[in-house]
Amino acid sequence: MKTKKHRWLCLLLTLLSYPGQAQDFPEYAHRQFISKSDTLRYRILYPADFNPAQKYPVLFFLHGAGERGDNNEAQLVHGGRLFLQDSVRQNFPAIVIFPQCPQDSYWSNVNIVTEPGGKRHFNFLTGCAPMPPLRLLLDLVKQTRSEKHVDKKRLYVGGLSMGGMGTFEVLRREPRYFAAAFAICGGDNVANARKYRKVPLWVFHGGKDDVVAPHLSGRVVAQLKALGAKEVKHTVYPNANHNSWDAAFAEPGLLPWLFSQER
Repeated sequence: MKTKKHRWLCLLLTLLSYPGQAQDFPEYAHRQFISKSDTLRYRILYPADFNPAQKYPVLFFLHGAGERGDNNEAQLVHGGRLFLQDSVRQNFPAIVIFPQCPQDSYWSNVNIVTEPGGKRHFNFLTGCAPMPPLRLLLDLVKQTRSEKHVDKKRLYVGGLSMGGMGTFEVLRREPRYFAAAFAICGGDNVANARKYRKVPLWVFHGGKDDVVAPHLSGRVVAQLKALGAKEVKHTVYPNANHNSWDAAFAEPGLLPWLFSQER
């Protein structure tokens, strides 16, 4: 039974990303990952000329709170079209996986406190078991790594808003799996940074973000640099609000940088 606090938290999390019009792309196959009584719905895009005898990199992309649900479609609103571009498919043949978080849950362990005026404070928790969708996602990552057509040295994770927060938590829990990652308008507890300091990371944020404040990711970058991180890139778009993913997806260097990384 959900507590009043839990329902309120779920309501607040719906504000973490702007809702977008659901759009379905048939090129992304419908899949389900089932563990015991839990199900993680996801969509998967294979390279245009997929050859199971070859090995391909894999990108896991985590959506924001506005795309949660069970239709296995809404998670493609932001980013789904990007990986269908002919130039992207030709230059970066990869397997792209978009899991969908259920409506009543979220990727990361975060407690949100909202002031009467609407300002939000995000408290990223440590020492907790992963949320059920994240646990399923980590199991899916493990299963995916075992497939013969997957290049284990080239697994990547990225996400936006709630999914950016989830990206940081995925890295905290399984840093050894990923060759690189990117997080857009997310955040994390700086105490976790040491756990993924060896994973190349590109962090994006809008300078005018009034949903997830820019310092929530900026302080993680600062901590990573203080720890001598292997590689950390930080891009702030001065005039962008929460939808900084539009600018991040348009970065000409993002995908070349990401897919050039190997463990």
